[in-house]
Amino acid sequence: MGSDDRERPGLRERKKRETRIALSWAAIQLTVERGWDNVRVEDIAAAAGVSPRTFNNYFASKGEAIAARHVERAHAIVAELRAQPADKPLWEAITDAALSQFALGLDPQGETSDQRTAGLKLMLSEPALQAEFAKAYMAAEAEFAEAIAERTGTDVTTDLYPRLVAGAISAAITAVSQQRMRTPHVPMDELLREAFGRLATGLTAP
Repeated sequence: MGSDDRERPGLRERKKRETRIALSWAAIQLTVERGWDNVRVEDIAAAAGVSPRTFNNYFASKGEAIAARHVERAHAIVAELRAQPADKPLWEAITDAALSQFALGLDPQGETSDQRTAGLKLMLSEPALQAEFAKAYMAAEAEFAEAIAERTGTDVTTDLYPRLVAGAISAAITAVSQQRMRTPHVPMDELLREAFGRLATGLTAP
């Protein structure tokens, strides 16, 4: 088997992920601009440069497409967490993994902080999206829990700890994102460090 043959599966997966991200962001952007009821699947597909059939191969609805951004970021954070040195303290590793995906300016997936804020505002204001985001949060927490269990030598099935930490990570990211909308002058990385730092010390009273 030649090197090109070995590389093709990875290339296909990368292109599929890029298409998924493009569709998700197109759904967010169009819905922010036009309103939830004024965006069709055909519009999203056209904005991403693909056919409606391709959209349907990736998502069952426009709501699922919008919520997919959260799932994609969770995948990236988990990958970064698994890549952290084994001897790094847990909450330091979690903080660094989250910071890698929420840096100021453009993040590794190409979004600006303003675009992330627009997507979050949409999530919070559109009732039709709540169920999709609930499913996305559950999927993200399950991934966080698996990574935490691996890192701490616990069992995600029988031990409470990895799921508790996973829930705390999810809650911290949500709280930080909401706070960022209220205080846009405060850097995202500063808020993330504060949130995870408080969790690391047991979330003692201020």
